[in-house]
Amino acid sequence: MKSTVAMLRTRPETVLADMYRLMNLAGYQSALPKDRDTGLKINISWHSFFPACSTPPWQLDGVVRSMIRDGYKRERLYGCHNRTVVVDARLGERENKQIHVIEAHGLKNVHLYEGEEWIHIEDAFGNLDELLVLPTVYKKGFYIPKRFIGNNILHLPTVKTHVFTTTTGAMKNAFGGLLNEKRHWTHPVIHETLVDLLRIQQRIHSGIFAVMDGTFAGDGPGPRCMIPHVKNVILASADQVAIDAAAAHLMGFDPLNDLKFVRLAHEHGLGCGDIKRLDIRGDGDLMEKPWNFVGPFRKMTFAARMQHRIYWGSLKKVMEWSLRTILAPWSYMASIAYHDFFWYPFHQKRLNRALSSQWGRLFRNWEAVRIPSERLDAPGWPNAGKDPARVPRQGIKLLLRSFRILFSAVRKAPEFEKKKRHR
Repeated sequence: MKSTVAMLRTRPETVLADMYRLMNLAGYQSALPKDRDTGLKINISWHSFFPACSTPPWQLDGVVRSMIRDGYKRERLYGCHNRTVVVDARLGERENKQIHVIEAHGLKNVHLYEGEEWIHIEDAFGNLDELLVLPTVYKKGFYIPKRFIGNNILHLPTVKTHVFTTTTGAMKNAFGGLLNEKRHWTHPVIHETLVDLLRIQQRIHSGIFAVMDGTFAGDGPGPRCMIPHVKNVILASADQVAIDAAAAHLMGFDPLNDLKFVRLAHEHGLGCGDIKRLDIRGDGDLMEKPWNFVGPFRKMTFAARMQHRIYWGSLKKVMEWSLRTILAPWSYMASIAYHDFFWYPFHQKRLNRALSSQWGRLFRNWEAVRIPSERLDAPGWPNAGKDPARVPRQGIKLLLRSFRILFSAVRKAPEFEKKKRHR
């Protein structure tokens, strides 16, 4: 049987109606049982707003409205966030206006690292011999969120490139939510790790689905330092491998040849990565004109080049060992210093076109043009507002915020934090 991927062109005026049609074209009600809780796995790749980087509010809003309209109970839906040592999820959900959507619909908002119970992988999954690399990376095992077991999961990634995996999407969206500590240990085997995580998800979840936002799409050394493009596309599928393959094809990549994690998952029967075997529903002609993105490796940032050298190159023997010791926070500090103190304030000219688009105006004016949560059949936003989105320039406020993030990263580093995130 072919795997189904739905994709549609969209615009702010119709995005909510388009999202409803998209999800039903992809058969989401068959994939996600209504008698189970559903975690909406929100993506925050940066605590700062940057087009194509993190789940935009209209993506989350469209999904929630569609599910409630189709009979899913509000009390069984919850937003969920992971935290990384270099991204502040609490700040990110505000800066990306995701919390606005969660609160408007009265959903529970779960931060997996705050008061949630985590259980050992053997208790949740069973025999670890089925996994490719995680038992070797974590010789004592690792922990996953207890609430995920028996719950549906709906991933909310964006279409973008990534300096570790070429592209990133539904499969990698599980990375932060399923691995509770020291995720950077898996970077040298990141492709195999994503395959292992998909196998775990298929074992523990009652249903899996993904809705991917390509209204903005990011090219370059992602998931943060990208060039955003307005592409006006949304995708959905119950097959995490298939939706990542379809998105990669749109960007101009060959999924089975350019994306090792897609090829491995395809070969292990976890999904379909062969675009010739996909059942594309909706605006299938989009697949005929790929965007020819240059990808993440042509113009990598200094930080990305250093990461590649440490995990796979000339600095591996010299530096990688330190990331498994109490010295590891040096890398967190370096990443925040580079991205928050230098890159974000000094590379904003590339954002102007995206920020002045209809989507940029919708983001800027989100609170002012809010659609009441009870209007489940509203088609979208006929008026996105006049003012374009903007990002903070250099200034004392931005500098102080960066320092707070830096100090928080060190204080909450797993190498230093005494409190365990599992019971």
